[in-house]
Amino acid sequence: MASPQPAANHSSHGPEASRPLVKTIAIPKPWVFSFALVVMTLLVYLPALHGGFVWDDDSWTTGIPQLLRDVSGLRSMWGHPTALQQYYPLTGTTFWLDYHLWGFWTLPYHVENVLLHAFATLLFWRLLWRLRVPGAWLAAAIFALHPVMVESAGWITERKNVLSLVLYLGALLVYGRFASFWNGNNDSAAGTDNPLPHRMYYLLAWLLALGALLAKTTAFSLPAVILLISWWKRGRIRWREDVEPTVPFFALAILLGLVTARLEKNGGASGPEWAISLPERCLIAGRALVFYSSKLLWPRNLCFVYPRWQLNAHSLRQWLYPGVAVGAILGLWVARRRIGRGPAAAAFFFVGTLFPLLGFMNAYYMRYSFVCDHWVYLSSLGPIALVAAAMTTAFKSFQRRRVLVESVFYGALLLILAACTWRQARIYRDAETLWRDTLAKNPGAWMAHNNLGALLKQSGRRESAFEEYELAVRINPDDAYAQVNLGTALMDDGKVSEAVTHFERAVKINPNYVTAHNSLGVSLLNLGRLPEATAEFQRALQLDPNFADAHYNLGLVALQAGQLQDAIAELRAAAHDKADSAEYQFELGLALKQAGRIEEAIAHYQRAVQIAPNNPNMRINLGNSLLQAGMTQDAIAQYEEALHMAPDSVVGHFNLGNALLQAGRTRDAITHYEEAVRLKPDFAPAQKKLAQLRGSP
Repeated sequence: MASPQPAANHSSHGPEASRPLVKTIAIPKPWVFSFALVVMTLLVYLPALHGGFVWDDDSWTTGIPQLLRDVSGLRSMWGHPTALQQYYPLTGTTFWLDYHLWGFWTLPYHVENVLLHAFATLLFWRLLWRLRVPGAWLAAAIFALHPVMVESAGWITERKNVLSLVLYLGALLVYGRFASFWNGNNDSAAGTDNPLPHRMYYLLAWLLALGALLAKTTAFSLPAVILLISWWKRGRIRWREDVEPTVPFFALAILLGLVTARLEKNGGASGPEWAISLPERCLIAGRALVFYSSKLLWPRNLCFVYPRWQLNAHSLRQWLYPGVAVGAILGLWVARRRIGRGPAAAAFFFVGTLFPLLGFMNAYYMRYSFVCDHWVYLSSLGPIALVAAAMTTAFKSFQRRRVLVESVFYGALLLILAACTWRQARIYRDAETLWRDTLAKNPGAWMAHNNLGALLKQSGRRESAFEEYELAVRINPDDAYAQVNLGTALMDDGKVSEAVTHFERAVKINPNYVTAHNSLGVSLLNLGRLPEATAEFQRALQLDPNFADAHYNLGLVALQAGQLQDAIAELRAAAHDKADSAEYQFELGLALKQAGRIEEAIAHYQRAVQIAPNNPNMRINLGNSLLQAGMTQDAIAQYEEALHMAPDSVVGHFNLGNALLQAGRTRDAITHYEEAVRLKPDFAPAQKKLAQLRGSP
């Protein structure tokens, strides 16, 4: 196997880094190659550029408007580890900036991701070139065009992946200048004759490492990779020159790594799905290493959600995977003197950067699958560099027409990768395409059935949505989310008793699932079981005191019970926790009006109208309160707006007639009373008004 380092001299004397580069086909000037690589990357990702938000993109965009709206949200991202889905505040800041630049227009989001991927590619090329790795340009091109990278570059949420890698590679390049990785035997530090720039390189590398970790903590491996490069370049690691400078980097990586691990556990990465024994975790790790290696070498049947493996520590066949992985690594270590340290270094990089995602630590995504493409984004650099160097070295044996053979081979390879990436990028066109592609490749992906069902329901295809929910529950009856979605679909069909069964199942599966308690409460309320419903809403609020839906539902229960002040308190809490809900503002306005607090009611009606300006019913109720408060002209304006939206509203015409009558415009009032009667001949209030105005007995 070829080494990703110069390996012409196998002598143990003298540094390997000083060996000459292998001659190969001519590469254009750096700026030409850089421009071409960026253009090629953008072209192959064209199908994804106009894609929408998918899956948990809302956790970083549409689902967190309170964090994106102003500077206070930015402070929360940095100051509160739980403000975002994960404590990646630098990534969150980029989404904050995106929101202020172009709202939720997804094209710029996708373009930024792809450009970051392209920039990471250029940094990868530069790093390999500076490290004198054969085929640096080829490795960069493969990385840019490899379809396994689509999940990171084509999925908006994985901004954290591409941004982190840019900073990670930048830190390595700058640290290389500090540690003099590029200078022969690396025996002396760079810049000893100019100590200030020397320290500045170190500080800049540390700041870039911090940025990489704050974008995504998979950058934790950076200090270990620094030591790995030191070993690869010289065959040994020195304490003072190599280890001591990395201590602050290790401290940073360990600290933020622990924060992420804790947040993953508190965020749901615990329970039966993660009750995995150590032998089973070893099986996951071995199979994952083989899986990722095979996908990088032969990227066929790439899937957004791969099947979750069934583990059996008593199966000899399953132990073959860790056996093959360990055997390959040991083989490269033993052969390092014959083939060079490069292959072993590439293998150590691959395994080391993947380690937290090999199953030894809990990650929330493990409830769906033990592997996913975006987890191997950083780790793929090692194998890709190794393969590119091996190809470049192998072509040395061609004596005749070498440039032609190389050109044809590399051209065909890159075209095939580009075609595969183009095809893979198409699945990020929209969420429905993504889930249907996933189910075509993995029909047992219950999460995909569940999410597809939600999309179908949202688009009005209720029957198809119901079928998807049923499939999700049939495949995995222990998924509380699918149980709640199926229960909600049954509720919508009026099958309340059946819905209760699924909500109760969801609560039993996950007693801390707030939405399940609230949904169960709603179904019980519809069955008239008020005490039980109240208990479920209260349980939801115990779990999450700021859960607006439970406050709202408790407010409705209090209204039914005639407890007006309690209802106002609960509805006020709901309107505060979900300030952008027109419905909650409106219901609070109704309760306040019922209590005779007209001015407060008007304020909340106005807020509701501001949020939902095209809702005629809200405008009519605002008009009623304005009229009651003596603000006749304002009331008339609201009624007229409502009738502009709903010209057949009987109540709207009648109330506008009342307001016009109060304003002294009797003729206009009669016109609207007559229109109300025309629309509804038996509408007694309008008939009575007309009779009074016409002088009838």
